Amino acid sequence: MITLKTQYEGQLRNLNTHLPSGNTFITDAPTDNNGKGQAFSPTDTVCVALGSCMFTIMGIMADRKNVSMEGMHIAIEKHMASQPRRIERIVLHIHWPEPPADLKEREKFKNAARTCPVALSLHPDIQQEVHFHF
Repeated sequence: MITLKTQYEGQLRNLNTHLPSGNTFITDAPTDNNGKGQAFSPTDTVCVALGSCMFTIMGIMADRKNVSMEGMHIAIEKHMASQPRRIERIVLHIHWPEPPADLKEREKFKNAARTCPVALSLHPDIQQEVHFHF
């Protein structure tokens, strides 16, 4: 079953549609790769997918344990390689203002983030650095 559609709009811009909901977003080539840089680049979406997947898995766990994730955010750094042009490293800084007090519980959340489906799907040559700030 097809659930996603990408349509080329011209000038290195794409319209991406989630067919079941109709939600859309555009991607644009970055300025350092012949684009206008006016929206997320395709490689930006990979990095954001990693962060959102981590939060989704952690959120499922938090709901089961009745733990609040309010105020959490991730600062994401994308590092590109040039030969060939690809994502070389993704650095994620996960900030959790009020994490569980129990250190064993914190470790479970860290493990959940690091083993989310996107993290496990990325090529092993892409370095994933995850830093937790409690």
